[in-house]
Amino acid sequence: MVTKIFASEVIGTALLILLGDGVVAAVLLAKSKAENSGWIVIAFGWGMAVAMAVYAVGRFDGAHLNPAVTLGLAVIGATQWSDVPQYLAGEFVGAFIGALLVYAHYSHHFKETEDPGLKLAVFSTGPAIRHYAFNVVSEVIGTFVLVFGVVAITAAGNKLSGGLAPLLIGLLVFAIGLSLGGPTGYAINPARDLGPRIIHAILPIPGKGSSDWSYAWVPVVGPIVGGILGAVAAHSWL
Repeated sequence: MVTKIFASEVIGTALLILLGDGVVAAVLLAKSKAENSGWIVIAFGWGMAVAMAVYAVGRFDGAHLNPAVTLGLAVIGATQWSDVPQYLAGEFVGAFIGALLVYAHYSHHFKETEDPGLKLAVFSTGPAIRHYAFNVVSEVIGTFVLVFGVVAITAAGNKLSGGLAPLLIGLLVFAIGLSLGGPTGYAINPARDLGPRIIHAILPIPGKGSSDWSYAWVPVVGPIVGGILGAVAAHSWL
């Protein structure tokens, strides 16, 4: 049976990846009108992707859209553990759908792009300097800030957010991208990285190269650790 939680996470995460990976494709792929428009465009696009996805489904299930958020909230008791499998399944299915839609939308631009690294970067993150311990720490810090901020913004009695909470969360992601995204590309979301990476591996993208599975564990482990730490810290503070 399809539950409201599962359906909401599928729709929200698919929209998140369509707009988020979509802005990366626009900036990186050959002959796009937005080609080479830069990091600020990517960071802002991802921030607005988060905001729009949360606005779209937040009233139905809280719009986690991120296993690190789901697990962090479960650890502090804000989400029931019995609901966690529905959240996680919806997040990964939504990520698959979103990645497929991005490929469909930019399929001709993938053909025109020669660099396989740029093609992979549309779907998943990679380190600027490959050092696994350093990369994990970067993802832990970024996701800590994300989940701490999400808990603070949505805390009961926070009169500063109200109906602006999704936009504020989007601006938080924008800030994380600008300030903390340089070392690893700020996955800060296991489904956002692993789901599209799997799609990259499956799709018959011309000249796509490796899916970089040796790095794939970093944007899964780092965000989960950071998300749990961020939730616990916010819960203790607030």
